[in-house]
Amino acid sequence: MNCQVCQLKELEVESFEIREVLRCILHTIVFHRALGLIRPKDIDLELFDITYVQCGEIEVEKKIDDRIEHFISWIEKHPNKKKTQLCVSFYKAKSKQPWYASKTDHRSFWERWYINLNVDVVLHPTKSPVGNSKLVMDLGDASEARSCRRKQLEQSLQQVLFQIIKFVNDKKDHVPPPINDDREIYCPFEITITSASSDSTFGKDMWKRILLNSGHPSMIS
Repeated sequence: MNCQVCQLKELEVESFEIREVLRCILHTIVFHRALGLIRPKDIDLELFDITYVQCGEIEVEKKIDDRIEHFISWIEKHPNKKKTQLCVSFYKAKSKQPWYASKTDHRSFWERWYINLNVDVVLHPTKSPVGNSKLVMDLGDASEARSCRRKQLEQSLQQVLFQIIKFVNDKKDHVPPPINDDREIYCPFEITITSASSDSTFGKDMWKRILLNSGHPSMIS
């Protein structure tokens, strides 16, 4: 099966922004791959002036939230890894597999989305020895710089959402038809953490598997 790959624009985020950014992106991807009748739910982001749509399925929300929390925990355990990557893989279950086949062998992956994040370390301003007036000035400059950076991230996030919509509209022929029209609401998917480092052995192996269209990226624990 032909597996289409979409590399999304890299976003530079601070640690406290990860949860909202990923919820927005992941739910947008899954929503646009819905198969049956859904109950769309508009969600307004708290940190950004952006509204996205969820499928309205509790199972989907729980799965996405669980993977986001796992990703945040992984980030906390690997503070030196600024460039990170999540992979959303849509698959179709294969039939008539031998008894010795692994769980991965039962899945035929037809689409992968790579979410690229550059996690920025937040530098808190320190007290200036010159005096309180200098400290207030430093805090004001820092606040202005953060506000500017937040606006840039908001614009970049909007570009990612447009990128998702364009890919979905342009790439349709590879999407498999639903097996059970009445029961399948969304395409089966999994979310994994991959290494964004191109010089790592893991990264080379991961890209090799993509080219060969076999298996899925291993999860980093």
